Amino acid sequence: MSTILDKSLNDLIEAKVKEILDQRVEALVAEKLKKEKDSRRKRLAIAVVSKGTFEAAYAALILATTAAAMDMEVGVYFSFFGLNILKKGNQDSLKVVPLGNPAMPVAMPNIVSVLPGMTAFATLMMKREIKKKKIATVPELMQIALETGVKLWPCQMAMDMFNLKKEDLIDGLPDPVGAATFLEYAGEADITLFI
Repeated sequence: MSTILDKSLNDLIEAKVKEILDQRVEALVAEKLKKEKDSRRKRLAIAVVSKGTFEAAYAALILATTAAAMDMEVGVYFSFFGLNILKKGNQDSLKVVPLGNPAMPVAMPNIVSVLPGMTAFATLMMKREIKKKKIATVPELMQIALETGVKLWPCQMAMDMFNLKKEDLIDGLPDPVGAATFLEYAGEADITLFI
């Protein structure tokens, strides 16, 4: 009789010890995973800046430099006409395109937007306002982005399509990457934006 009790008692003790150990291990693993996640810098991925316009450059670069200032890891992927933003000498000549832009500060019918000189006029007005408000320019934001470690990736396929070489782009950029490389980066991001 005592051996049956001893066996039952041993089984109960083993089950309880296993339960306690499982709970402790689970709690320790959860704590370690939380510490790992908390210690990793947050990551922002700005996907496919595909328009080479003044406003596309500003949107991407303001978000990228702000995130970098908040100690986030940042990658911006420039594809198709967005490559114009990265071309040497283009940062000061980007245009505000009023056509089809209902958010222009001065409501402008599309028929007026297509008139010769309207793009230049809209760009001039925007640049004046930026200067008046002492907002950083696109070249200044590019420099800040590069100095703070923001990865400004040119799309390799778009570069091939437009016959661009790395030498055609501003200095300090990482090597061009394909969509798969950017998607792998974006897949690990805490925040992903499309501009």
